[in-house]
Amino acid sequence: MISEEAKKISSQCRHYAMCKIDFLDTGLCPAGEEHHYVSYYPQGRMDICHALAQDQLPVTERLVEIAETCTLCGFCDKQCYFVTELRPLKVMEALKTHVEGLLVNGKEVVKPEADALLDRFKGIVGKRWATNDPAILLSYAHDPGPFTGFQTPKYVVMPATTDEVSQIVKVCNNEQVPYNIRGNGSSVMGLVMCKDGLVMDMGRMKRIAIDKDNWCVSVGPGVAAFDLQKEVTKHGFRVNVAEPAALVCANIMCSGIFSTFSHAYGTAADNYINAEFVGSDGEVFDLNQRTAPNLFSFQPQEMPSPGVCTRVDMKLHPMTEDEDGVLVPFSSFHEATTFARDLSVRRIGLAVAVLGGEYMATFMSPVESLADSAKRVLKEDLGMEYAVLVIGDKYALDTVRKMSQVVVDSERLKILVLGFPKMVEDEWRDLVNGLEGDKVPYETLLKDEMRPLLETALRPAPEHIAEVVAPDLRSFYRELYSRPEMTNLVWLNMFRIISSRMGRRKHVVAFVVHVPLDKIDLIERINAEFERIGDGHSITHDYGFLTPLDMGKRAVLEYDYYVDHRDPADVERMQQAVIATGQMIEEFCQGNKGVRWIKHVFLQGFARTENILYT
Repeated sequence: MISEEAKKISSQCRHYAMCKIDFLDTGLCPAGEEHHYVSYYPQGRMDICHALAQDQLPVTERLVEIAETCTLCGFCDKQCYFVTELRPLKVMEALKTHVEGLLVNGKEVVKPEADALLDRFKGIVGKRWATNDPAILLSYAHDPGPFTGFQTPKYVVMPATTDEVSQIVKVCNNEQVPYNIRGNGSSVMGLVMCKDGLVMDMGRMKRIAIDKDNWCVSVGPGVAAFDLQKEVTKHGFRVNVAEPAALVCANIMCSGIFSTFSHAYGTAADNYINAEFVGSDGEVFDLNQRTAPNLFSFQPQEMPSPGVCTRVDMKLHPMTEDEDGVLVPFSSFHEATTFARDLSVRRIGLAVAVLGGEYMATFMSPVESLADSAKRVLKEDLGMEYAVLVIGDKYALDTVRKMSQVVVDSERLKILVLGFPKMVEDEWRDLVNGLEGDKVPYETLLKDEMRPLLETALRPAPEHIAEVVAPDLRSFYRELYSRPEMTNLVWLNMFRIISSRMGRRKHVVAFVVHVPLDKIDLIERINAEFERIGDGHSITHDYGFLTPLDMGKRAVLEYDYYVDHRDPADVERMQQAVIATGQMIEEFCQGNKGVRWIKHVFLQGFARTENILYT
């Protein structure tokens, strides 16, 4: 029997794949690291346990192996709790116990049916790396998106080389087998799944080759953003990458990478030098060939995939020893965006973004129960509804300080983060309410001369973070928040850890729009429409972030909707909201130059940025 607690936890997996990267320096799931298929990672085991609890999965050879190879090391508990506050170790234990019980009771172990076509795929990639075992297929059959449902593939294949990818595509073409390419997690809208066809998981192709002399790095399609950033920083460089568990090649392919560092490093074609593909005919080409398809071009419409990206040569950007970060607080979106645009036009800083209260409060809150209080503290107590994040060298940050009334520097951020649990207590509110004058509270509390008072009131320490988490994780959190990177804006943004908790409460459906940054009133109207539709359909929603592009001429805007993928009523409301929002965005695109929905960039992420932003 699988306990009700394990059933509940297993049903909540967001498929963000954070258990497939070592972002907390705990180590990786040993079975996943060795066997590569999603089913061997905690994410896949959550799906399998959920299916077994509903008697939807037979006992197969791979299922037995998946259960047996779990070492119950507990890495997944620390990783998943940090992001979603889930405790998957209880699911891992339930899965092992359940499968062991079935075997003891004589449950038959089912062997997948023989398949001549599968044998051909095994001949290409090796017996281990092509399968039709239901325990493997299940983990590639769904995601938490509101439109997907189950789409079980017939085969899952994991190639290791470009030549193997080429051979697989040719076999699929000859045998008329549909196929899709899978990165590390979810596409939100089911675009990585393939009902009754083949899913090609790129997770074995993890090549990283740094060429310091040519300022570039060659990246395989199985490399995650976190792992690439970690490797290049060893050599004093950074790359422009997106969410930590996202596969880099897939990110560029789908939408062109956009991040807070896109302020300086750009997006789409700005980020790479060359790329290799296996075309839809199975032939290999790279973008430096004169006969290659012109992927630099852009069409403002939905386009077919140009093929399977098997390598990207990305630009390396040097780092300096004096880089740091600050947050510049604001009471209004208009003021914050005006300031961000001014920085971009003046080419100040490496990373710039306008963050909202939801974004900041969610990261600062070690547990969900504090998140709403965190928003109240930032908005009502401090008057800090938005903040402009700026990362740069000491010269850039000196300029930012001269342009601002007050900034949250690294030391003050450390005080706020490590003292945050104290900020929701009455003693803090009494302090804030006791301030005199007509200034916004943050203008007083965050001044240099107020730092001793902040330290006295909040008593920042890793122990305060540890007090509010699960008792058995408190020692780990004390050690975790003793590390300087956990309050370091440069590290948190380079590795995108600051956004990792956005889906803690529910699964995120993100809407991304390119907007003209000189028309802030227009951007505010777009935000208001997102809010109107979200409220009208009774779904959880909030502003995400805005990052300037191309020296202040354009920006990338994200607005987030949230759905409980376990609740059919919430899913239905989200479906209606997404349809209404799509129509709204299309109207803005047609009526305003410089507004473009990321939907129209999909599969054109290798296009020239100028074509995307100005066509």
